[in-house]
This record gives sequence, structure tokens and C-alpha cells, in this order.
Amino acid sequence: MKRVSLLALTLAAGLSPASLSPILANEDVAKRIANPAEQVLQTVDYANTRYSKLDQINASNVKNLQVAWSFSTGVLRGHEGSPLVIGNMMYLHTPFPNLVYALDLDQGGKIVWKYEPKQDPAVIPVMCCDTVYRGLAYADGAIILHQADTTLVSLDAKTGKVNWSVKNGDSKIGETNTATVLPVKDKIIVGISGAEYGIRGHITAYDAKTGKRVWRGYSVGPDDEMLVDPQKTTELGKPIGKDSSLKTWEGDQWKTGGGATWGWYSYDPKLNLVYYGTANPSTWNPKQRPGDNKWTMAIFARDPDTGMARWIYQMTPHDEWDYDGINEMILTDQKVDGKERPLLTHFDRNGFAYTLDRATGELLVAEKFDPVVNWATKVDLKTGRPQVVAKYSTDQSGEDVNTKGICPAALGSKDQQPAAFSPKTNLFYVPTNHVCMDYEPFRVTYTPGQPYVGATLSMYPAPGSHGGMGNFIAWDNIQGKIKWSNPEQFSVWSGALATAGDVVFYGTLEGYLKAVDAKSGKELYKFKTASGIIGNVMTYEHKGKQYVGVLSGVGGWAGIGLAAGLTDPNAGLGAVGGYAGLSSYTNLGGQLTVFALPN
Repeated sequence: MKRVSLLALTLAAGLSPASLSPILANEDVAKRIANPAEQVLQTVDYANTRYSKLDQINASNVKNLQVAWSFSTGVLRGHEGSPLVIGNMMYLHTPFPNLVYALDLDQGGKIVWKYEPKQDPAVIPVMCCDTVYRGLAYADGAIILHQADTTLVSLDAKTGKVNWSVKNGDSKIGETNTATVLPVKDKIIVGISGAEYGIRGHITAYDAKTGKRVWRGYSVGPDDEMLVDPQKTTELGKPIGKDSSLKTWEGDQWKTGGGATWGWYSYDPKLNLVYYGTANPSTWNPKQRPGDNKWTMAIFARDPDTGMARWIYQMTPHDEWDYDGINEMILTDQKVDGKERPLLTHFDRNGFAYTLDRATGELLVAEKFDPVVNWATKVDLKTGRPQVVAKYSTDQSGEDVNTKGICPAALGSKDQQPAAFSPKTNLFYVPTNHVCMDYEPFRVTYTPGQPYVGATLSMYPAPGSHGGMGNFIAWDNIQGKIKWSNPEQFSVWSGALATAGDVVFYGTLEGYLKAVDAKSGKELYKFKTASGIIGNVMTYEHKGKQYVGVLSGVGGWAGIGLAAGLTDPNAGLGAVGGYAGLSSYTNLGGQLTVFALPN
């Protein structure tokens, strides 16, 4: 009703509907998303499908790919995310110090401008699991950067001049940023990192033109601060009720409860809902925080205008394993039981792939996307709760007890590395981890700005399997089944890209860019780049020619040993020992490599 009334008033005043575009839709972003020659968002589109309609490179000719050009970023830590391409310009980011390059594709990648943020290096040790950054976004002539120190910056895309900047958090208490942002309508939607420091997670909307804060919704705490309505906000179709979060925490523990929001964001313009996930509760010691710890480990659907939550679903109540719920929500319209439905598919760290009705939050499918997952037998579709196996419950084992053989490890059957969806095959292409762990919780005291973890971990390849630490799989989200699976020696920490050419691309920790057949999974091409790949493969078109680009630069949680020079097997929250062999295959180095077919 608000939109109808606003439109009527506008027409009555003699104004055109187009003058409402900043309020009703971001026409610039939507228009550019529709042009497959460009990439304006890290997610490729609002639905987070990471699918490109470009088909010049296809399953028949991808074997002929050659390196077209490359660019050194000058930074050595883990390079996540991907470049953007708008018109003839490419915009490239780095991990801390979060440099931004504007490259002219018409002039061989000439640097048009470079932005160098002035950040206090004291933020580096506060960042969990490497100094990564998942990339820039573009909207209305501006490049949006969210720095490690939580400074949100709008840069003029032509000149690099700062339009505005605002601080989104406080690194002194452990709040940092690793995630990209999502421009929706006239707002920029941003999250926060730092659950390992006992921060209280939140999602915030800023005015895209001025940087003024419009609203903020917390993951945990009082209803008014979370922006939930006890009667109208639902979980699995039922009202969440008054104090739904507070009732699941002991005392004031919610104030240091975690639930960071450092993952990916999706948007459905028809339903006018933004979707995202929340991270682990603090601490990692479940004995210290009895209760379901809502709403950590949850999927939120929020109205971007007001921030009000329409529905929430908690995947891992009272998390005992650090199974963050921040992974991407992929939005598709598919038939379920013969009826077309608006779906949301989410591959959670906990090893279950969830398919929900994104309008109502109804849970339709929840199945394991790695067969070794053992911490729970199944998810009850009526209650939404996982059936936990006592043997692998770190809470039931208790403090100072090492619970062994838990699958998956804390980095999950999939971490933030985004999956892709092809409407041609109706399959999801998922980079996965095939890793298990031992987990020993211990009592820890909260001190602002200090790690608030409370667990010692060790990680290793899934026993009794192919011996490697990863698989690249194709997933049917309606049947809840793996269609094909390609084993990898190390975790696949790179984001996938599906294309209309029936090719799916991804990168490996050893540094290979790989192309596989979308239908069969058959490997069609591979090329070893300068460093391990944890970036997301992207594609664009320039002067009628299709290119494929990927950032190399080993790091992230899986590569933290190499990136930060760590040797203690238990360092890096358990990852250093698990991925010790990686140093025999690759080395540090930040580089963009761009591929094309020969002329």
C-alpha cells in the first residue's frame, strides 16, 4: 500500500515514476546485472547464482584457453572475491591494506587511479583467519569499499575521489570486516566480523548518497534492537514470540554473543527481502552458554527499507562446533511437486544443504552434501532441528575433554567460498571441504578486544575416503542429492562460476584454474597460476571477446599457515596442521590472471 500511495502522490504532483527509482529499485545496478558483459556485484546478480549468460567460451572450446594478461596486486596475503567490470573499466581490490585499483581495459589494464586507505595495522592481529577481503560493489557511479577496520567508503568510479566514509564498527573490541556489501535501492547493506572476539553481530543499512546510517539490526538481544516483531516475524511459519533471543541466553551473555554477519547477501526485488546468515555464538565452549543461543547460526529475511525481519530459521541451535551460518543464500524459482516456488538454497558449514521457500521460510529439504558428516543424523523438517549424535557432542563430552572424529571440521563442509547455479542444468556447483576434527572446549574469560574462543582444534582429511581434503560437487536441491563429485587434494576454497557455455569454473589451493563440464563434471581444462586460488572466478566481455579472470594469492583460513607464517599445528584455530602439506605446492603472491580464447 505504501508504494501505491507514493506513486499516486508522485503522479499527482506531475513527477515521473522514474524519479522514484532510488526508493523503489536501484535501476543502475539492475540494468548492469542484466548485461553479462559487466560484473557489478561480487555475487554476479542479486540472487547470488554466480551464473553468467556469456557463452563464447563453451564446453567444446574451453580447452583452448590461454593467458591473455595478468596484474600483480603488490599484496601477499589471501586474495578472496573477484574484480568488477563496468564498461571499459576493471576495479580490483586486495586484502589488507585494501588497495583499490581502477584499470582501463581499453589501454591494456593501465592504472587510471589507485586508492590507498590509511588503516592502523593494529587491526591485522584482530582479524580472524587471515586479512582477506571479499570485494567491492558498484552502484550509481560509485565503488563501495568496506575496509578491514570497518570504514565504509564510497569512491567516485571515474576519479577514485572519496564521496563519503563512515565507521561501521570498533576494532578495539574485535569488530573488523572481511565481507563485501550489497547495494539495494538507495541503501548499502553491510555486515560485521568478530564473533571470535565476543562482538555482537549486526547488519546495517547506510544511505548510498550520504553514508548516513538508516537502520541496524542485531543478531541477538532485545526484540527492538534485533528489529523483529514477536508476532509478525516467524520461524517455520510460527511467530517467534517475545524475547525470542533473550530467553535462550543465560543472563547478559547475549551482549558478547557473537552472531557476526561476514558472509554474502542476496536480494529478491519482488518480495523486497534481503537474505543473509549469522555466525557462531561466543564462546566456542558450549558449556559456558547454555540454551539455543538465538539467533546465531541462522538465516534472516529482512525488509531492506526498515530492516524488520520477516522470518528467521536457526540451523544449528546451541552450536558446539563453530558451524557458522554465513554462507550464501542462492535464490531460484523452481518446481517442487509440480508447482513453481520461490526457493532459497543454502550450503551450511554444518554439512547440510537447506532448501527453503524464501517467501515464507518453510523448510523443504535438508540433506548432507558430504557423506562423511556425522555430528547429526538428520534434520527434522517439522521442527527444523538437527538430531545430534551424542558421541560427537562437545557439550555432552564436557570441558577439557577432546571429542574426536567430528565431521565436518569447524571450517565446515563448505565455508564462505560461494557455490553457483545454472538454470540450464538446474544444478548447484559447490566447492567443498572434506575435513574432520578433534575439538576440546575449555573455559575462557571475556576481555574486550581479546580472542574469546575457548576451544583447541586439530583438523585432518576425512578418514576412510579418497585421501584428499576437498570435493567439487554438483547438487540437486530438490532431491537433496549429489549428482557428481570430483575429489581434490585440498579443500576447494575458491568460488565457483557457472556459464551459459555449459562450463563451470573454480580454483584450487594449489593454484589451478579448472573448467569442468556442467552436466558431467568432466575436467576440460586446467592451468596453474602463480599462487593458490581462494578468489572467485569471474567472466566479462570486452570489445566482443569473452574473458575469464581469477585472483591468485593463497591464504584464508585454509591457507593461514602459509599466509601468516604459522607453524604450530594448533594455530590458525586448528588449520595450520591440517593444511601443512600445502607449502609443497604453492607460495604467497597476489595476482590477477585473465584468460581468453586465441584470436
